[in-house]
Amino acid sequence: MNTILNFKTDKKLKKEAKEVAEKIGVPLSTVLNSFLRQFVRDQEVTFSAIEYKMTPYLESIIEGAEKERKSKMKAYYSNAKDMIESLNS
Repeated sequence: MNTILNFKTDKKLKKEAKEVAEKIGVPLSTVLNSFLRQFVRDQEVTFSAIEYKMTPYLESIIEGAEKERKSKMKAYYSNAKDMIESLNS
């Protein structure tokens, strides 16, 4: 038994998605059902950020992470024990 699912989305996004679906020869509903099946099967969702705005807060977090990585990261380890200790510190 089929049912209707209504949700809000950006008008431009809907138009572009419909055009892509038509280009590959499937209805948009087939694409959405495929995504829903994958979501149910995998029980996960992946978000992709193509565009983002760099904020001062985000910049400070990235800079801090880079400094920490550079200060703790060695080019090589002579054995696995040293590497594990470095990762745990």
